[in-house]
Amino acid sequence: MPHNTAPHASRCTQGVTGATVGPGAAAIRLEVNGIVRALAVLPSETLAEVLRERLALTGTKIACDRGACSSCTVWVDGAPVCSCMVLAIEVDGHRVTSIEGLAGEALHPVQSAFIEHDAIQCGFCTPGLVMSCVALLESHPHPTEEEVKAAIGGHLCRCGTYPHVIAAVLDVARKGKRSP
Repeated sequence: MPHNTAPHASRCTQGVTGATVGPGAAAIRLEVNGIVRALAVLPSETLAEVLRERLALTGTKIACDRGACSSCTVWVDGAPVCSCMVLAIEVDGHRVTSIEGLAGEALHPVQSAFIEHDAIQCGFCTPGLVMSCVALLESHPHPTEEEVKAAIGGHLCRCGTYPHVIAAVLDVARKGKRSP
């Protein structure tokens, strides 16, 4: 996903198409959980803010608001990103998946495994952890313990559920469970 590399000397921001937008709201189109959305966003609004406040997708949590905890992890074009560090105008024309779009009627196998392995305590970090773990399993169906640790390395879980998260992911991989 392209990132804004234009100097911030003015009140305008360059979007992914290269067109100058701002300082007011800019029109964007993005696919969120399979639904195409057209929104007017301020150049300063983050993807996390738009998901939570504009689209009422509150599964994405904002904790640190600076990319240090990964609670806000979503996928952009299938890759995990900290949505508090991505401007909404950067995802114009892209596909976004939040925790709400991960599963259909039933829980995703990773979500079920988190429950089975007590990988959920307060639950604040859980959506971001689940998104990163599913992304890992999509790219590496049989990860090692070290690969799971690397995938969740940027996540801050104040309750310390890491051993349970690792066990849950390895269990899903061992059983060969896939998305519903």
